[in-house]
Amino acid sequence: MSGNWNNGLPFLPGYSFSDVTKSAFHRPQTMNYKNGYALPRRPTVGIGQDPLFSEQLIQQEISKLSSETPDITYGSFDQSVVEDFIPAYVALDKKVLRYYAYFQENVLFSPEEECHTRPVVIYYYLEDDSMSIIEPVVENSGMPQGKRIKRQCLPKNERGDHYQWKDLNIGMDLEVYGVKYHITQCDAFTKEFLESEGIVLNDPEPMPCVNRDKKTRPSYTTPSKFDNKQQFLTMDCKVLRFFALWDDADSPFGETRLVTIQYYLVDDTVEIREIHKPNSGRDPFPVLMRRQKLPKKIKPDLETFPGCVLEVSTAEVDEYYSPKDFQVGQRITLLGRHILLYDCDGFTKEYYQKNHPDMKMNPSKIPKKIDLLQKKKKKEVPPYNGFGSLEDSLQNCLYLIPEPPKKNVLKMQENDHKVLRYCARLDSPNPVDEGRRFILSYFLSNDMISIYEKPSRNSGIIGGLFLEKTRVPKPGSTLDDPDFYSPADFAIGATVEVFSRRFVLTDADHYVLKYLESNASQIPCQTLDSLRQKLGVGTTNNQPADQNGDDVGEPSS
Repeated sequence: MSGNWNNGLPFLPGYSFSDVTKSAFHRPQTMNYKNGYALPRRPTVGIGQDPLFSEQLIQQEISKLSSETPDITYGSFDQSVVEDFIPAYVALDKKVLRYYAYFQENVLFSPEEECHTRPVVIYYYLEDDSMSIIEPVVENSGMPQGKRIKRQCLPKNERGDHYQWKDLNIGMDLEVYGVKYHITQCDAFTKEFLESEGIVLNDPEPMPCVNRDKKTRPSYTTPSKFDNKQQFLTMDCKVLRFFALWDDADSPFGETRLVTIQYYLVDDTVEIREIHKPNSGRDPFPVLMRRQKLPKKIKPDLETFPGCVLEVSTAEVDEYYSPKDFQVGQRITLLGRHILLYDCDGFTKEYYQKNHPDMKMNPSKIPKKIDLLQKKKKKEVPPYNGFGSLEDSLQNCLYLIPEPPKKNVLKMQENDHKVLRYCARLDSPNPVDEGRRFILSYFLSNDMISIYEKPSRNSGIIGGLFLEKTRVPKPGSTLDDPDFYSPADFAIGATVEVFSRRFVLTDADHYVLKYLESNASQIPCQTLDSLRQKLGVGTTNNQPADQNGDDVGEPSS
């Protein structure tokens, strides 16, 4: 009854009446406890037990009011789609206008020219209306070039205004920091952008050439006889090398020496070096004649020129030695030394075949006198004493302070971890050795052989390492010049004698056959046929390589 008092009346002073019969004014309880926890709850009645409007009734009233709202008060609802706002730094990012211009620079104190015309490129960045001016770099120009003005907003006048893209056009002068840049043309993107904005571009102008107003004065040009720069660019690091004999018979201790002659094509100079042998007792500096140009013909009036006082200059020489004067197989006199050219290197032969095909290069053998002298020096090496390897013992004879022998690093890198393994038995008249089985491993990286004995039951012989890695010479080879075993000698059924022990090869890995077939040109056919027959493989080995040695049963180390 109390809710109907004000029904239909506006909530204004004089229109609201209180219910005199109402006696309860307490607020409803909104907190409840359950299992010791306080839980909130929505009230169902108002103050004094007044009924509350439900949410559904409230939504219906709101929708009713919104539908009855006249368009005159709030206007019509526009359903058109609003375009997304794109800022300028996103829309105009990486969009640059490019103009081509030039400026003139006065030249002071020059009798040849009055000004320089220097081209530049002007970049206008639409993102932030900044500009930069760059001068293209020209090699060997003698002037500092590159970036003239870094990217910035260029001032237009004294009031603080800056240049905009609307202010730029072809044929105008752009004055920046006291320098006038005359714009001659622009690129295609700049032309398309300005025309789309309604700007009419002027006609492009040609870029002027470098203006050098030379004053009329007499000039003299000396013709060049030879282009030294061209010779340097084409002949640098190209040297002709000849092997020759110097017949020093006129000296008190006259003898014949081996020398090398280097002819440098870059400047036509010649150098002579002696070939010294170890422990020869000669001067440790092998240069017999320093690098210099050798005169071939001196002017007739200067034949008695005192060379010990002054050196001969180009003014006193008619002709110098050239590559045509060095022919293999003939004698030549260089500064009073009689030299026989008996051979040359490969590059020298190719050079003469290409540039001087009419000259015949006839290499000759070393004279017997020099050959016997070299053989005598070889015999001076003492015989091998059996301690260490042959290469290590030889180093003690070649050098006062022994150096380690040189190794074939390329071969070691290519064949690293590559091993050829064979199964073998001991060829011995002793019946106890009949059941002994061995694994012979050939290491391709250093040509060494190791032998491992397989353990056998109830034989009384302990298996294990039988021979550590070492190079094994063939029977009958000398100590001074030994002949070592190679994979070509290991055929199935062949006998390998290792330090007075004879081993017969009975089996091999599939990897052995695959490796030998890849190098068939160096392996005898008998060795390949024995491996194919034993392994049951045809002419072409299609089976996978067994590098782990499972076929011969070598135990892992």
